[in-house]
Amino acid sequence: MARVAFIGLGNMGGGMAANLAKAGHDVRAFDLSQDALDRAKEAGCLPVASAAEAIKGAETIVTMLPAGKHVEGVYTADVFEHADPAAILIDCSTIDVATAKRVAEAAAAKGLLAVDAPVSGGIAAANAGTLTFMVGGTEAGYTRAEPFLAEMGKAVIHAGPSGAGQGAKICNNMLLGAEMIATCEAFVLAEKLGLDLQRFYDIASVSSGQSWSMTSYCPVPGVGPETPADRDYQGGFAAALMLKDLKLAMEAATHAEAATPMGKRAAELYESFVDEGHGTTDFSGIINRLRAQKVG
Repeated sequence: MARVAFIGLGNMGGGMAANLAKAGHDVRAFDLSQDALDRAKEAGCLPVASAAEAIKGAETIVTMLPAGKHVEGVYTADVFEHADPAAILIDCSTIDVATAKRVAEAAAAKGLLAVDAPVSGGIAAANAGTLTFMVGGTEAGYTRAEPFLAEMGKAVIHAGPSGAGQGAKICNNMLLGAEMIATCEAFVLAEKLGLDLQRFYDIASVSSGQSWSMTSYCPVPGVGPETPADRDYQGGFAAALMLKDLKLAMEAATHAEAATPMGKRAAELYESFVDEGHGTTDFSGIINRLRAQKVG
């Protein structure tokens, strides 16, 4: 088993670090939150006082941080200074493509092997070890990172060169954001037309309108499998995080000169939802905003 440095123990990172410890690795964990460090200790990790302390002597360095500036900051201040030349650097944060490429290039210039490996699946999948990882980097980097990612997920896919993992993630989440809004609209319309929502689900889930947002993450309480809708839209994928991903997608679309009108509208709707005070609400909770919205 390997010594692993894990930096960033939030809602996603905490579960991921726990699964590496469960797999038998010596996980040295760091976060600015003492509560997060305490939870990591209970999960079998060794809490340390700084990112530098976690990194020294680690064979694998995993970061799970809020934004590109945090990733670049930790890499510049700690990773590049203290990483063993033979270590594999794995950033699982969701950040902009440009920063992911810049960090990988800086790592390569220092003789270090780095990959971007953002995730899909949410908090429940992070805890259960069933995430999907989209990996950007060289074939050598992917080969080194894959065994560790496999211990935290159900699927590890090499998306392409550095930055491709982030590109795949933001495209996927742009699709998910727009798809969830369309799913919510369909249920609101079905409700206003007097349809029984369980019967509508039974029909649409085996018809051409079927989607993951409907069959795996239904936004209606009591319909389909258990989802955050059954917990008053708590404990899932926060609307603020969906907005973050949609903004990253819109930034990437501008640079790539790609037309994304549905993605743009989804970003606008989630921005309004968050501005109304629903940033911590699960993103499927936008159905309540659509229910309350006046037409005409």
